[in-house]
Amino acid sequence: MFTEMNSKSGRGIFWGWYVVAGAFLLHAVSYGARYSFGIFVQPLTAENGWSRTVISLAASLNMLFFAAGGIVAGRLLDRVAPRWIASAGAAVGALGFVLSAFVDTPPAFYLAYGLLCGLGSSWTGIVVGNSSVGKWFVRKRGMAIGIASMGVSFGTMIMTPVVGWLVKEQGWQSGFIALGLTLLVAGVLIAQVFLGKTKPEAYGLRPDGQRDLQADDPGGAPGRAAAIPLGEAMRDSRFWILSLCQGAAVMTVLMAFVHQVPYALDLGIDRLAAASSLGAIALAGFCGQLFFGSLSDRLPDPKYSAMLGYLVMAAGMTVLLSATTVEGLFAYALVFGFGYGCLGPILPIIASGRFGRESIGSVYGVLNFFVAGVGGALGPIVGGVLYDALGSYRSVWALDIALLLAAAAGLTALKRREDGPARE
Repeated sequence: MFTEMNSKSGRGIFWGWYVVAGAFLLHAVSYGARYSFGIFVQPLTAENGWSRTVISLAASLNMLFFAAGGIVAGRLLDRVAPRWIASAGAAVGALGFVLSAFVDTPPAFYLAYGLLCGLGSSWTGIVVGNSSVGKWFVRKRGMAIGIASMGVSFGTMIMTPVVGWLVKEQGWQSGFIALGLTLLVAGVLIAQVFLGKTKPEAYGLRPDGQRDLQADDPGGAPGRAAAIPLGEAMRDSRFWILSLCQGAAVMTVLMAFVHQVPYALDLGIDRLAAASSLGAIALAGFCGQLFFGSLSDRLPDPKYSAMLGYLVMAAGMTVLLSATTVEGLFAYALVFGFGYGCLGPILPIIASGRFGRESIGSVYGVLNFFVAGVGGALGPIVGGVLYDALGSYRSVWALDIALLLAAAAGLTALKRREDGPARE
């Protein structure tokens, strides 16, 4: 009733902004926990004698199950309120983190961190958060999703230094248990308070809180974008171009997030400073997510915002190639992190414009499977294999630069909605 009155009178806060706030906070908790993984790599190696390939496989499996769970979450989002999906994800992910504190074999670690944490993250991550936001906005979609995506960086910025300190002072087991308890309590509370509604039309509201439905759909044709069913979207060449390019970019991010802390420790950099470099990426990404999300609303096609972000990321990796000090590590983190800010908001923005707001849950869920499940899963394991084979991370960072440049070039082939179906 309250929101219906707001719609008719024009007074009060449009409920979509509460959804943005909920997605921001949920992302902060979920990704702050996930992106702390690099802090645990060296302690697990020291205590269990596992190679970095063995440990990196857990991160790759985490991404694979994260992506697979996103398909289920995306389809459910078109039918039920996101609070139930996110609450279930918080419980499953918390169980995975707590069990990770007691593992002593690789298979057990793969089950706890790879399977349970991966599924939990998928139901508390950007598929649920950003898809939910995307249903409530058209004109301001880029800004709204950009703000929601800032939660990823905010959580990483706050949680990684804290987890780094906790692991240093209390041990890696305490770090995993703390992450699990935080995800359970905060994740369920946030989901139940902010994410109880599905889409504006179901409550007598309209996108952006407007009185009419006529809006320019970013990246699409003027007017309200008609939904394209999942099967039809997957026959569209734009679906696969977007998957390949965004997947390559995400591959570089996961390679960096898992391996930059052990890389810094190999250089003799203090553990807390090394962990804080993840927080520096998050700080820069916090600004980048709002910048690239808002920029996509102002450009003729949001793909140009993504291309710029990929190029900034490549510049950051170039800095890392020659970094040997704390100052160099943080210079890389700030540049790379700002560019990385494009990844969270840009995929749902482009997907909504190309394939329609109404079906964004199911389409985005499958897109995310290829982006995060394939690209994200390959990143950590490829980085671990290259390091174990060559004894250096230089080839890893050089590969990241090549992937980002190729991804930026590939997006030039991504046609707009009005250019026709462009199917294979």
